[in-house]
Amino acid sequence: MGSYDDEKRGDVETSEKSFDQPRDDVAKDLAAGEILELVVVAEGEERTTWFVWLLVFCSSISGLLFGYDTGVVSGALISIGSDLGPQSLSNLQKELITSATTLGALLGSLGAGILSDVIGRRPVLGIADILFMGGAIGQAVCHTVWSMIGTRFLIGWGVGVAACVAPLYIQELSPTRLRGRMVVINVVAITFGQVVAYGIDAGFENVSGGWRWMVGLGTVPSGLQLIFLFFLPESPRILLKRGQVEEARAVMSKVYSHATPEQIDLKVKVLQAAVKQSIEITRTTTFWQRLHSILFVPINRRALIVACALQFAQQACGFNTLMYYSATLFKEIGFNQPTAVGLIISGTNFLFTLFALKYIDIIGRRRILLWSMPGMIFGLVLASVAFHFLTRNTDDVLVDGAHYSHAWSGIVLFSMIAFVASYATGIGNVPWQQGELFSLEVRGIGTSLATTTNWSINLLIGATYLSLMARITPSGAFGFYAGLCALTFVFVVFCFPETAGLSLEEVRLVFRNGFGVHESGQLRRERRAKRMRAVEGRSGQV
Repeated sequence: MGSYDDEKRGDVETSEKSFDQPRDDVAKDLAAGEILELVVVAEGEERTTWFVWLLVFCSSISGLLFGYDTGVVSGALISIGSDLGPQSLSNLQKELITSATTLGALLGSLGAGILSDVIGRRPVLGIADILFMGGAIGQAVCHTVWSMIGTRFLIGWGVGVAACVAPLYIQELSPTRLRGRMVVINVVAITFGQVVAYGIDAGFENVSGGWRWMVGLGTVPSGLQLIFLFFLPESPRILLKRGQVEEARAVMSKVYSHATPEQIDLKVKVLQAAVKQSIEITRTTTFWQRLHSILFVPINRRALIVACALQFAQQACGFNTLMYYSATLFKEIGFNQPTAVGLIISGTNFLFTLFALKYIDIIGRRRILLWSMPGMIFGLVLASVAFHFLTRNTDDVLVDGAHYSHAWSGIVLFSMIAFVASYATGIGNVPWQQGELFSLEVRGIGTSLATTTNWSINLLIGATYLSLMARITPSGAFGFYAGLCALTFVFVVFCFPETAGLSLEEVRLVFRNGFGVHESGQLRRERRAKRMRAVEGRSGQV
């Protein structure tokens, strides 16, 4: 690595004199397996254009739908009453209604990334919107438990497809320096969707049949996004894979609107060279060979391990079960307005996701996890202790209608707020940066497998949460989640490299000789130094 940089230093200084030399550097760097970051610097790259904001806003409606449809079920479960047949829903029926969405999301995410590699990112988002609308309308008009389960399963497909492809689409259309922040906007939309869901739940809680409005209103944002998609561009990487160079250049010129035509040309050339390698691999291999590659080629396998481990951790900590069942939980421990209390939890999630939006590219993915995960462990341990003392008079189980200590109930609420604040700052956001870990030829497969891991664990945790609470007590359940968070913290320390500030094509270099925790820091420092030299050289010429 060092010898390569020594050899290139002379080329770096020369590249400041003309645009011809960087073209040669691009070819040399690609041949050597690296892309020199400074040759793709564009004027105003650190500024976000109106085009990028509009693009991300429209794409993030997928995130809002994701959050809304996973959050709205919390209030619906306590409002359905006897509308679906039984006098009241059993724990098993609640788990089936909740986990049906997760099962659908698991299956949808499994093929979404792969399908988007074939037909493009934008059409797949349109398919997700159609699934959202069909599921929302179906839920609003159903009259049996099984029809509710079926329509929740359908909407789950839309959630899974959107969760996989929307971050991927945003990453491929965002400037390198702002990529993390742009993807976090999608997560902000997810948390905002949950806030909206809880607000609507609270508004319709005491309305007869109000739960039908809760679930049916999901058709509005999905319909709007379906219209917006007709005006959004395809990912430049997908356009270049199709040989549509001019179309890709037009999109890049909008993303980097302050850059000169020569700089845009260099951006396209570097991207085209990287995509060309992926096209050759795609053309000369079958899907099964690429699947074998991501599992057995070390550089791809390490990226997959990191992506899947983070997605596993995001769900294994139990956060989404809190979103699904928070109203039920707070009702059982004595809160008179459980949906309103749930709104506090979702509001905390939203506010601290905004913090991640501001700082994820500044602090970095790795560091923000190392700072936030101890807070998650603290919140879960405190909840475990609080539940132990809260339920001493009811044989360590929650009994609906029992009188519980207001002090301990307040501590449970505080612990949940601390846990959710830490979750939203770190592990709630970082795993969705997964697309940056994979090279283009396996990016769709990699993101599909990682997102499927997320939904698989979500399904397992969501389908067993109420049963786990009854079997090992609420105190034991939250202690179990705390233990899993502690294991994740150890994994991050030893296996998660920093990727902030590296281009999508550079990130894969980190995994060449291991998990690259130290190598990623070294690569970022070298790239930063070279960028500064390039900027200083251009300033000297002026």
